[in-house]
Parts: sequence; C-alpha cells; structure tokens
Amino acid sequence: MGYVTQDEWDSHYGAGRAFRPLDTSEHELLRELVPAPTGGGHALDVGCGLGELARHLATTGYTVDGVDYAASAVTLATGLAEQMSPPPAGKVRFLRCDVERDSLDALRSSYDLITFRLSYAFLGDRTRVMRRLRERLNPGGAVVVITPVVDAVPAERRDLALDEDEIALLTAGWRTVERHDADGLATLVLRGPAAGTVSFRGKGRPSPHALTGTGVVVTDAAGRVLLGRSVREVWELPGGKNEGSESFVEAAVRELAEETGLRAEATDARLLAILMDDAHGIPRLTAAVRVVAFRGEPAVREPDLIRRWEWHEVTDLPSLASHLFTPSAHVLDAVWPGLLPGLPPVHRHILVQPPSSDALA
Repeated sequence: MGYVTQDEWDSHYGAGRAFRPLDTSEHELLRELVPAPTGGGHALDVGCGLGELARHLATTGYTVDGVDYAASAVTLATGLAEQMSPPPAGKVRFLRCDVERDSLDALRSSYDLITFRLSYAFLGDRTRVMRRLRERLNPGGAVVVITPVVDAVPAERRDLALDEDEIALLTAGWRTVERHDADGLATLVLRGPAAGTVSFRGKGRPSPHALTGTGVVVTDAAGRVLLGRSVREVWELPGGKNEGSESFVEAAVRELAEETGLRAEATDARLLAILMDDAHGIPRLTAAVRVVAFRGEPAVREPDLIRRWEWHEVTDLPSLASHLFTPSAHVLDAVWPGLLPGLPPVHRHILVQPPSSDALA
C-alpha cells in the first residue's frame, strides 16, 4: 500500500476502495471465540475502515465504537450504518481518531472486546498503542487481531502483513493466546494482559573491533523515547560505532541521521556518561548521549539492521515483553537512573547529570 498520510487514506476510501470483505468463516469464528457478554458488551474496532466489522459486531450484541485515521472512512461508515435495516440505533458509532497521536478521551473507559482487522500492521508505534488500548480492556475481555501473514501476500504488499517475529512480539505480553489460520489470515485472540519484566540480551558475537560507540537518547514532545526493533529481535536506541577520529557526540549525531533520518546539531547533544562492559570477552565502551533538539520524523534508513522505529513511554520500559539490547539499557539507566531493574554489571563514569526534564515523576 505505502500509505503514510491522512490525505492518502482519505483518497483511498473516497475513491470507493476498501479491503478484503468480511467473509462467512470470519463471522462464525468471531461468534464462537468472542460472543457478546450476556446482556450486551462494548467493543472497539480500531482501523474500522468502512465499518463492516463494527456493524457485524453490533448485530451480535455489542455496542461498538469504530475508529479510523481517515475522515472519509468515518463518514462513509456512518452512512452505511444508517442504511441498515433495521438501523443499529445506539449500537454503533464511528469516530475519527488517530490512535497513535490523538487523545483517546473520546473512547469509552472500558471495553469487552478490542479488534484490529487488517489494520495492526499499519501502526507505526504498535507496541505502545496496544499497551494503551489494552489498559481499557475489561477483566475477561479479549483483543482480536486479524492479519494477513507474510507468506500469503506478494512481496509488494508485505506492509499489509505480519511475519512470525512480529506475531511473536504481539502475543508475548498475554497470558492466553489462541491462533486460527485460514485463507491467508491469522486470527489472534489475546486474553489476560501480563505485566512481565523486561529482559536483556546481546545480539551475538561482534566482529573483531575496538568496541567503542554511542547510544543516543532522543524523546518526542510527549517525553517518549525512540527505540528501534532490530532484525536480531531486540529493541535498541539509535547509535553505533565511532568512525575515524570523530567524537562520541559527533558519532551520535551522525548515527542518528543515518539510522532514523532525524537531524540534530552537535550543540544539541550532551555527553552524559561513559559505560564500560564486555561482549564475548571483548571490552565494550558505550557513550550515553542525550539529544535535546532535532528535526524530522523517524524513518527506517538501514533496513538491514532495523525493521522500524517506535516512540515508547519511558514508564513502559521496565515491562517490555521483549529483549532490550544491553548497551541501550545501560544508556537509558544513565538518563533515568533506577528505571530498569536487574541490569547486567557495567562500569559507569558519569560526566554530566541528565537534564531535570528527564526526571521521572
């Protein structure tokens, strides 16, 4: 698809285009796996598009909120609901909401069911979004993600699908996971959010090198920290090895631009600490660099290393349901001391205390 902006999505729906229709097998599977509670329940359909799933859930006993990024989708979905016979008065409403960036105050405080049908792969900060939405899940409720799998779609449409690593990451933070595969779609039913505790690991034996480099902490206007999902299945900060005679600060600014496209000046970077540990017996020196101003939006510039970048709430880091690259964990601890419990040993040489704005409440 390649859609990025709201205008592109508005054009998609405004031109009368949709996605794969909801079929009978999906109807039956949803009725079997997530029936509405006795007396009715509340459901949230994220990325509702033209509202087909939301309308179906309304007919099965749910009161449904359908939300979408595209205003044209919300307008069309509302019109289609009004044409139903009988119309599901009071049973379904459609809201324009960017769940990654907008306030979620217009949503209900709790839901019995949250669905993502063909929409989860389009989220950039999907880990954070899922964390925030599942906080609204009632006890005993379920999240259902219906997604194409990579093996079932052509290469040019892989952005519509999740691969097995992404599915494993999605399902890691739940006590109960059911998976049903049919016709190229995986239906994942997730119950019982599990708090979990973040773990730490490396990425394999490095090639012979004097291991010196930087870890770059950059936050957005809301105070969220940027982490990349590595092809080696760990979260990590932007950063990398020094080149030639460049300083740690120069390396940090260069690596930030090369990996994410974010632009900063050396004067926008603060060298906070030097951290020393080892990797497979090779000494490793990591500089903790805090970038306080930047331009641009994060994008994957080195896909052979990083699959995507996401903004994470700092308070979520101790319970990430996945591995965090150990040097990145040490750098984060230099900025927010005491944030991450159980860190592997490291020698810390603190040069500058982090800015007061980095203090956790």
